[in-house]
Order: sequence, then C-alpha cells, then structure tokens
Amino acid sequence: MGFYVGVEPNIKIFVEDINPAGNKTILFIHGWPGNHNLFEYQFNQLPQMGYRCIGIDCRGFGLSDRPWGGYDYNRLSDDIRIVVDTLKLQNFILGGHSTGGAICVRYMARHNGCGVSKLALFAAAAPSLIQRPYFPYGLQRQAVINIIQGTYTDRPSMLRGFGNMIFFNPVSVPLSDWIFQLGLQAASWSTAAIANTWLGEEGLFNDLKTINVPTLILHGLNDQVCLYPLAMAQKNSIRNSRLVPFESCGHFLFYDQRERFNKELIQFMEE
Repeated sequence: MGFYVGVEPNIKIFVEDINPAGNKTILFIHGWPGNHNLFEYQFNQLPQMGYRCIGIDCRGFGLSDRPWGGYDYNRLSDDIRIVVDTLKLQNFILGGHSTGGAICVRYMARHNGCGVSKLALFAAAAPSLIQRPYFPYGLQRQAVINIIQGTYTDRPSMLRGFGNMIFFNPVSVPLSDWIFQLGLQAASWSTAAIANTWLGEEGLFNDLKTINVPTLILHGLNDQVCLYPLAMAQKNSIRNSRLVPFESCGHFLFYDQRERFNKELIQFMEE
C-alpha cells in the first residue's frame, strides 16, 4: 500500500507500507541514488514471515517530491520522524543502507531514537564516507567531487560508473539496468546535493556514540563504496552492537549476499 506523508508545506514523501497488520515492523531507509525499491528482495520475503515492512523514498528520490533543498542529514532525519509520528510507529526496527544508514544514525541522535527498539546498519556511510585528517579510512575526497561533477555533466554515465562499483559477484544485465533506472528516477539536483552532504557532514562521529539500542552492523568485506573500516568504526562507537562481515560481498549486500543478508536480519529481529 503506497501513500504520501507531508513533511513540509508542499513537500510530500512517498511511503510503501507492506503487510500493515504484521507482528513486527521494520522501517527501511534506502541509500543513494536509489529508492525504497532497492529492498525488493526483502519486501518479497519478510512479509511472508509475518513482518510489516515500510519503505520510504527520501525527498528527491523515487516517487517523493523533489524540492531544491533539504538534503542535509538533519532535515532527512526529520522527514523520517514525521513519517514515524504520522504512522504512530512504536517498538520498530530501523534499518538503513549506505547514506540511508547515515540518516538512521542521525535520527537516533537527533530524535533520541524515537520509537526504535533495534537498529540495523547495512554498509552504512558512517561515520564518514570520505577520508579526513583524523579518519583515513574512507574514499578520497576527489572521488566524491568527481561524482558531483559527473552528475552535472553526464549523470547517466556517472550512474553507470557507480553501478560498476556496487557488486562483488556478477549480476545480470537486466538487474544492473533496473538499478540504473532507479538512480535515474532521482532528481539530478538531489543526487548532487546528497553527495555534497558527504563532503561536509562530520557530526556522525558523535552521533554513533549516542546510540543505546541493540544494533546489527552488516558490511561486505569487498565494499568499494563504504569501505569496511567504516563498519569497524561503527562497531567501536556503538554500545551493544554486533558486526557481521560478509565475505565475497560488495556494497549492495542485500542482493550480493541476499540469502545470508535476510537470514542475519531475521535472526536479529527475532532475538
């Protein structure tokens, strides 16, 4: 069931609510530059097991409105809070992939984890996607600048290049094309704005230390986007967290290692 939730005057967020009568609820936050459909292979399985799965399209992506501004982690986490309040969600699992994971981390700190009983981070872009003088583990800053420049000059080519980085195991051409099309659905200005947020955002280091709910960290050892040391930094900063490394796995771990991903996530939700 899909519907819209207003988060600001004249700005609406698309929400997909699958199996609303489910026993346990998990709210999925997608990564850049996709939308909630990236979790298709979780939405197919989890509701069969009695779970309620909710996916949102972050502003600027998928079916959500595409305003010019509001692509910092504060505003994006505020959008989640409004969805949580509108749906009156309580005692739910919050799961985020890549940039979506970073937004979840900000939500936990900025909104004191409102309603969240457990947190799951999937190849999360935290505490920093890029290298910094005090954090030498991310991508080179220039790699993100190149993404921004590519967005403004030849976005389809940039997206193809990104698509070549996200899997460790071979995937079919149709599946690669499908993910490419999800990226094209986003607004170009939203695509660039999120990348700019990667460059300027440094608050996640402190945000991670505020998380106090059980946290599952799933991360591919072969991730070329959010490098594996980011997962280790998350584990070292979040109390009561468990890191599960995935061998032979890239950035899109929910497909690269689909069966193990679903197994680990279900086990965590049932604990």
